[in-house]
Amino acid sequence: MRWDAGDRVRVLMVTSRDSGRWVMPKGWTMDGEKPRDAAAIEALEEAGARGHIGSEELGQYRYGKVMPDGSVVPCLVRVYPLFVDTLLRNWKERGERKRKWFSPKAASKRVAEPELAALLLSIHDRPQKQPVIRELLKSYR
Repeated sequence: MRWDAGDRVRVLMVTSRDSGRWVMPKGWTMDGEKPRDAAAIEALEEAGARGHIGSEELGQYRYGKVMPDGSVVPCLVRVYPLFVDTLLRNWKERGERKRKWFSPKAASKRVAEPELAALLLSIHDRPQKQPVIRELLKSYR
């Protein structure tokens, strides 16, 4: 996330490699990595985004991950706020994804997961009221 010139929050979304729909950067748990560190790695690999990540979750949502064989794996995604300092011009999955900044409200209309849409809407107005974001702002600024 970042704040624009009008002091409004923006969220960085990427397209899914298989369907092309808009999603948040996410991935599987990583051996030896804390969930927040794994989230930062995924943001770098999928969106080329570097920055300061929160120590606590902003929220969670569930979705069904469709595997190559057609089976569906139920997944729980933990969302960590990341204040983006740098967007790389070249990153690991650049050729496989698009990235774009959205208002949380606009992003909520583009995602397929109702719980993610609700989470995005919760930060649309006055994101600084979210305790996790407020704490991250203190350490960031």
